[in-house]
Amino acid sequence: MNTVSGLPWTVLRVHRPALVLWGAFVAVVAGLLVWAVEIEADRARAELARCAHHDACSVTATLFYGDTIRWAGLALCFSFCAVAAWAGASLVARELESGTAQLAWTQSVSPVRWLTAKLAVPALALTLGGAVLVPLFRWVWSNNPDRLDDGWSGFNTFVALGPATVAYALCALAVGALAGLLLGRALPALGVTLALMLLLNQILGTLRADLWPKVTRTGVTAAGLPHRAWQLENGVLVHGHRVANPDYGHCVGTAARIRRCAADHGITGHYAVYHPVSHFWPLHLVETGIVLAVATAATATAFRLLRRRTA
Repeated sequence: MNTVSGLPWTVLRVHRPALVLWGAFVAVVAGLLVWAVEIEADRARAELARCAHHDACSVTATLFYGDTIRWAGLALCFSFCAVAAWAGASLVARELESGTAQLAWTQSVSPVRWLTAKLAVPALALTLGGAVLVPLFRWVWSNNPDRLDDGWSGFNTFVALGPATVAYALCALAVGALAGLLLGRALPALGVTLALMLLLNQILGTLRADLWPKVTRTGVTAAGLPHRAWQLENGVLVHGHRVANPDYGHCVGTAARIRRCAADHGITGHYAVYHPVSHFWPLHLVETGIVLAVATAATATAFRLLRRRTA
């Protein structure tokens, strides 16, 4: 096996502790999810069935099951933070700082092949781990007992339910490599990568509802939304204009009196803006595509920068 073909094994050997930790994380979270749905879910359902006939009832198992799912979703959603810290500090910057990378380039290993191996091996590990955890989380989440479902639009749940989990991890890997090449020092690259990834995650989370056209429902009276809909806004129509969260609490009494009071204030109907559950995949895939585009741009920039510096 020559030096070039042995590059993946070199990466595995150098970064073995990080890969072992990633494998342990996947195993622990997967085990927790299987345990939750196979054991705790049955206890929660039995508890809910008992409590349906009692006004005062302990829901310890129910709360514990819900907390397990929420913590698992949080771990999946923000797993990219650990990837960002490792990629920024160890993947490229530390080897540039210590001179290990320059030594490798003098031993029949081109800089491009070196960086390709550095990115390909952890990217494969991250993708395989995500391919295990995301379907498991979807399985557990779909088996949520009644009253435990926080909805698909929850900040952490939304990411954990699909390939955006892997996309954020791959993006953190690419941004970490680029930061390492730009800064050449481990600690600054770690901080910059982590900050940039958290910023990207928060920006997309804020803009998430606008990544796909919303549905607006209007009517004479306020109507219920479809099951599991993500409600974004609701209010009344005053002379044809939307007024969110109107202050008309003084309109009380019988239904006829409330209608007369509303008419006196120019209220002609109600409206609601929401995303139905069928919008989950369009929203999720658009966000995933944006994150992967950032990852692709960071990877391309890293290779261009490396070629320029080693030309």
